[in-house]
Amino acid sequence: MGLGSFPTVPLAEARDKARQHRALVKQGVDPIASRRAASSAASAERQAQKTFSEVAAQYIAQHEKSWKNAKHQAQWAATLRTYAEPSIGRLLVRDIRSAHVIAVLEPIWTTKTETATRVRSRIELVLDYAAARGYREGLNPARWKGNLDAALPNASKVAPVRHHAAVEVKEVAAFMKSLRAQGGVGARALEFAVLTAARSGEVRGVTWAEIDLKAALWTIPATRMKSGREHRVPLSKPAIKLLRALPGDRLPQDHVFPGMRGPLSDMSLTAVLRRMDVSATAHGFRSTFRDWVSEYTEHSGEVAEMALSHAIGDKVEAAYRRGDLLEKRVALMTDWASFLSSSRRAASNGA
Repeated sequence: MGLGSFPTVPLAEARDKARQHRALVKQGVDPIASRRAASSAASAERQAQKTFSEVAAQYIAQHEKSWKNAKHQAQWAATLRTYAEPSIGRLLVRDIRSAHVIAVLEPIWTTKTETATRVRSRIELVLDYAAARGYREGLNPARWKGNLDAALPNASKVAPVRHHAAVEVKEVAAFMKSLRAQGGVGARALEFAVLTAARSGEVRGVTWAEIDLKAALWTIPATRMKSGREHRVPLSKPAIKLLRALPGDRLPQDHVFPGMRGPLSDMSLTAVLRRMDVSATAHGFRSTFRDWVSEYTEHSGEVAEMALSHAIGDKVEAAYRRGDLLEKRVALMTDWASFLSSSRRAASNGA
């Protein structure tokens, strides 16, 4: 067994080490195996000494490919960099306690509640990742239930959820009449969004490759859907008429509603509403559509939820559902288009 080279290890020290190791042998301990174990433990300890900033960077690198867009990736990194890392960035993840997480959240919990809840969730995910990697042990100090909920007020009580402003069902037909009088690509995109009850991002990104005018069908690929699943949207006659009236060559790669460079910006539809002095959001028309189904029709809620491409909360139901109720949704969207084209008085009477 080597004891170290001379003169780094003096002769007297070498003799002392030799006596210690002989004593271990007499006790039935293998000094070589013992030294290797100590070296391995020290190496593992060094590898486990990861700071929050290091682990956060690892987590983002591992998961960013599964995130839908670059904006989400940027938000993840930015929120942690702005709010978490100044307080806990240099701390080893194994040393982070609930008090540290509270120190991050407390200054913004009542003033930037939505951001604070996202920061908490992201810290929790990073620390879960750290535990899975063996960098820390014990319960996650960023968990809410049974932990932070005792130290911070409920987020919904501090800042109640604000739903997207929507046009009342009885007013939507009159709105559509005014919208059709508006010029510009943004107005047509908004009209198409209302007719299809689609999300504004889905409408702004649509290309002609997704549109089948003969089949009256819009097929949105899974990569562009919030649910991560392909979604088929039946197109009513007014929606087809709108598409046929659009200028352009209709090349598969072309955007149906082009902006200056590529698709329309996310503010284009909002600008139309502001120009019309309507205090609603483009997303709010999905709520209008849902209210119309519930209050003015006999179409089932299941068909409406499928039309909106909402996720199925019940995992068992989601596992067994195979179809997308397309035929029923064709009838639904036809009725919706008719309602949108009705007079204001007829709409208010539930026609």
